[in-house]
Amino acid sequence: MLKRAFDFVASLAGLLVLSVPMGLVAALVRLTSDGPALYGSKRCGKGGRLFTLWKFRTMERGAEAKGPGVTAAGDPRVTRLGALLRRSKIDELPQLWNVLKGDMSLVGPRPEAPEFVRPDDETWREVLSARPGITDLATLEFTAEEEVLAGAGDPELRYRNEVLPVKMDLWLKYVREHCFLGDVAIILRTLLRMACRNRNPGRTRLAAGSGRRTRGGEAA
Repeated sequence: MLKRAFDFVASLAGLLVLSVPMGLVAALVRLTSDGPALYGSKRCGKGGRLFTLWKFRTMERGAEAKGPGVTAAGDPRVTRLGALLRRSKIDELPQLWNVLKGDMSLVGPRPEAPEFVRPDDETWREVLSARPGITDLATLEFTAEEEVLAGAGDPELRYRNEVLPVKMDLWLKYVREHCFLGDVAIILRTLLRMACRNRNPGRTRLAAGSGRRTRGGEAA
């Protein structure tokens, strides 16, 4: 109850304080590329329930049909403004609305697209027992995930086989050990990371997990 109350108050305050800057970003997205300001994608929430996750649009219209479901650095589908929004994580701000609605939490395992989720798997069921979040341990580890995927012949394959297993380990760690003060610490670390622009792609952890599968990972 404390976590949900904190999420509600913090997300409402964030939306009110950032309403003008977010409106300006939305206008810039509309002015600099063809398409809507916001992009909604289906993600798996608590208990595997699907919900629509909102972001500022960072890709050209119809990008889903023109490439893989994950984005690597240098992806031509990303607009010039979209690249800036991604680097600064400003594109994630509309998810405060998801938090306010109760689809997400400020801190929790990042919600995955349905094609990467195995709800019948025991490990996935444990991860999905928590409300997904805007930030978490895996977000801090893979601050520049797009650079990790850069150069891969098949970014989706690298994500599924190398990145996702490492994320699963971190998600499980959070689900099993999380507490309110721990959530506050993750939020502060996330804000500090954004302010310092410390672009750590998490290559050390990725190298440690490369070639290894967890019960939640699936080799394609």
